[in-house]
Order: sequence, then structure tokens, then C-alpha cells
Amino acid sequence: MGDTTGPGEAANPAATATAGSGTEPAPRAGVTRRALLGTAGAGLVIGASAGAAGAAALDRAPAAGPATGPNGTLGAGRVAFHGEHQAGILEPQQARVQLAAFDLADGVGRDGLRTLLRSWSRTAALLTAGEPADAFENQVALDAGPCSLTVTFGFGATLFDRAGLADRRPAALEPLPAFPADALDPARGDGDLFVQIGADDALVAVHALRVLQRRAAGTAALRWQAAGFARTPGATAHPMTGRNLMGQIDGTNNPKPGEDGFAAKVFCAAGDDRSAWLAGGSYLVFRRIRMLLDHWEALPADRQERVIGRRKADGAPLSAPASGGETTPVDLTAVGPDGTLAVPADAHIRVAAPAANGGAAMLRRGFSYYDGLLADGSPDAGLLFLAFQADPGRGFTPVQRKLARGDGLSRFLRHEAGGLYAVPPGAPEGGYVGQTLLE
Repeated sequence: MGDTTGPGEAANPAATATAGSGTEPAPRAGVTRRALLGTAGAGLVIGASAGAAGAAALDRAPAAGPATGPNGTLGAGRVAFHGEHQAGILEPQQARVQLAAFDLADGVGRDGLRTLLRSWSRTAALLTAGEPADAFENQVALDAGPCSLTVTFGFGATLFDRAGLADRRPAALEPLPAFPADALDPARGDGDLFVQIGADDALVAVHALRVLQRRAAGTAALRWQAAGFARTPGATAHPMTGRNLMGQIDGTNNPKPGEDGFAAKVFCAAGDDRSAWLAGGSYLVFRRIRMLLDHWEALPADRQERVIGRRKADGAPLSAPASGGETTPVDLTAVGPDGTLAVPADAHIRVAAPAANGGAAMLRRGFSYYDGLLADGSPDAGLLFLAFQADPGRGFTPVQRKLARGDGLSRFLRHEAGGLYAVPPGAPEGGYVGQTLLE
């Protein structure tokens, strides 16, 4: 599960920042919220992580440094809001995420949407810099630094009709097809406007969502909300690829900035008149995937490994020698001593491999969630799957079709909510997200 582009996987927190390494980035460094609020002339410490799809991403990537307390480097990480692409796509994955979707109120129209996006963009720029959010500052996160806060906005298909923009809705934003065994709850998916808020501190992320929600009052109402988590930077003795709730090392072969063809897989090129405004943006597929952990944990480790196709201890593919490791290339032709395939025919890494899906690839940036117990006593836990791609018809859809038909891991997963969103390009200084669509 964490090896290829498959929707059953969480993204490696470092995959967007550590080209070719498959390891988690070192923690971030920047400026503290306290310094911004109370120290005149405080300087920003912003460095670059390895690999980027463009200069804007390099400008925003935080420098490596040791993880320390709330006024040390972990809280000080700062990611600029403005840039070629929206923040929250290329940057290293944070420890916490808040996801939410909003629906426009009746009669808001194009002008009301423009006003809201200007307000949201201005607020997000302040918060990601560690500055107070004007009149809606509730001081919940006042003692924290920016904590690598990012705010990413997306547009659902329904937004375009509600805002009088049907002639600008991209063809690729058509609803995803139904997949076998889907049990999607519309109340926990879709929506006119989508927001992804990532931070290395839960209060910082929740505070940002609350401020955006208050700014939207009367214009857009919250439709659904979900909270997730990943490994906190500095939690391990050295950088490591994270694990998901199944205990698997997860995200090894996520596409990495700097690789040939990376930008073409993730970001949209200039298209026809309906989608020209999306150039430099992306499409985001969201799926809430519950893991049947009680059933999974009843399997012995060697059975779990055959379902995934990798060793649980070190993430090495089952085709690798004993000396191999997580980054050892998968050999899908290898056979074991008994003559059977070393990586089983229905193993997740085989079924989801780009080579088995016409080269389909996505930049996954998923988070785990654990929301207590269901009525039957089983855990309501799993993966908030997030995948950025240039075209969902060539990325998520063909891969998920194949996984639904032949992935052994699908027996332990339930897709319970989802959404597809167009993610506009980043906003320039003085501009706002969505400006290329609305002006």
C-alpha cells in the first residue's frame, strides 16, 4: 500500500520534497508567530528543500532544521501563500490536516464568489505568515508560529452553475464514474468549494478553518469537514517514510518533483477556452477510505505482506533479496523458490503499478484519520486520500477501475465519501486564488 499511485495508499510526507530518496524531509525552519506579532524587524528564515517543479515551489520550501519546542524551528516553519502554484501541493506534508467543503448560498453569483475568494485569499496570506486574521482573529493560535501552515482552495463542478460560470467548467471536471463496491455518502463529499488546510500544529489548522468559516458566513455554508494526521516532523530519530494505520511503510514510489515529466503529471497545461484559466493548476481527487482494521490485524504479518507486495518491517518489495530495502526496484517478473510469483498477482503494488496502468500517475498527499468506533464496535479509521493530477481521466479513474477489479487490498477497504475539484493556479502578490477564472 504505499508504493505506487493507487488510491488505497497514503502519500509519503516527503515525497514532494525529497527527490529519489523515499524518505521524510527534515523538519522545517522559519519565523515564529510571536516574533511576527511582537518583534519589530524580525527576519524570515526560509530555505529550500530538495526538488521542485518550479522556482515558486523552491521559494516557498522551508529549510531543514531540528524539531524543537513551540518557539523553535517546528513552529517557525513558514510557507508563502502567493506563488505560481497553490501551497499545499508541492510542499512537504504536515502533521495535521483539516479538510472542508462549502456550498454557496442561493443568489451569491459570480460577484459574491469573487468577494469571498478575495477575502479568503487575503486571510490565508496573513495566517500563513503567522499574522493575526484581522477582525476574525480569535487568538486560539496566538502563541504558536505559522507551523508550516498551507491553505489550498478547489472548485467543485456544482460551483460553476451556481456562480453563472457553466461555460467555464472544464470537461475534466465531470463527475467520476461509479466504481464497484463504492458506498459514497454525498453528505460527506463533493461541495462547491473545497479547502485543504495543513499545519504542524492542530490548533493552527483548526484556527485557520474557523476563521475562513466565519468569513464565509452568509455567502457559503460548511457542507462537511474531516480531520487527519501524519507523522510529526522530528518524531523519529532520522528521516523515514511514514506508516499508515495498517502499519505499512507508505508512499515509497510517489512521483517526485524534479523527475522527468513530473509537472505534466500534476499540473494542467493551457487548454481550450473552457479550461484556459486552469493552466498551472491541478485536479484533486478526495476519497474517505475506511480501513477494516479488525480484519486486517487478524492476518499474520506474512499474509499482510503478500496483500501489499512488500515486507512490513522495512518496506522492501517481496521480489527483493534479503539485503534489499524500501527503495529497491520492484521486479514484477521475479519468482520464488516454489516457482510462483514473488509479488502475487493481486498484490497492491502490482495492480497499482504505473506500468500496469498505461503510466497513470498522481501526486498523493493523504492523511490518516481515526474517529472512534462505529455502532458495531469496529474502528472508524482509515485514509483521507488526496491526489493531485493534471487529468483525473488519465490518473485516478483508470487506476481505481483496475484496483476495484483485481486488488487484494480492496477486501480491507471501504470507499465512503469522495469529491473531485479543480484546483486553480496560485495567486500573485496582490491577487487572489480563482482570479484567472473570475476576471
